[in-house]
Amino acid sequence: MTQVVTLSAPNAQEYVALAEIELCGELMIAASSSTEDRLSADRIDEVLNAGEAAGASNIPRQAERRP
Repeated sequence: MTQVVTLSAPNAQEYVALAEIELCGELMIAASSSTEDRLSADRIDEVLNAGEAAGASNIPRQAERRP
């Protein structure tokens, strides 16, 4: 008997996971092309489009998280 595997439609958690993977990839690309040891908080925000996202007022910028 042959077993058939069916693929279900992606759920919300899968969409979130894929978005997080994409953002991590963008950060890795930015870090690999940077001449500095670390990305600045402003550069991280720029790469992640933190100020341009829908509901950006709810997204804390990296610089705000640092003491």
